[in-house]
Amino acid sequence: MVDPLDAIRWRDELLQILYWYRGEGLGEDVGPTDLVPFLSTDAALVHERLVQLIEEGYVVAADTGPGRYRLTDRGIAEGGRRFADEFAGLTGQAHGECNNPNCSCQTLGPAACEAHLAHAR
Repeated sequence: MVDPLDAIRWRDELLQILYWYRGEGLGEDVGPTDLVPFLSTDAALVHERLVQLIEEGYVVAADTGPGRYRLTDRGIAEGGRRFADEFAGLTGQAHGECNNPNCSCQTLGPAACEAHLAHAR
């Protein structure tokens, strides 16, 4: 029997990696061996966990070959949410990043950045 907490950890980890992999333009679909360098396990266990993600509706078997998988719309949304949550402290605009010495972010922090707000609209 699979430990429920272990299953959640694997789901989080794989969805984040698949989302990042896709976002970096490394490929829409992946095989277990593509993911092994990012995890401390073997391809057989990654395959087993990807099959579980199929059952949960996060990934589908890709039509590019056997043992290849891609995120579903649900997987993209959930992977993106989990990735954003995990890396929120690293992906926000840094203090002073807009390089405008008169910008509110210089004194109030990144949330007050006028350049960031203009791009968000």
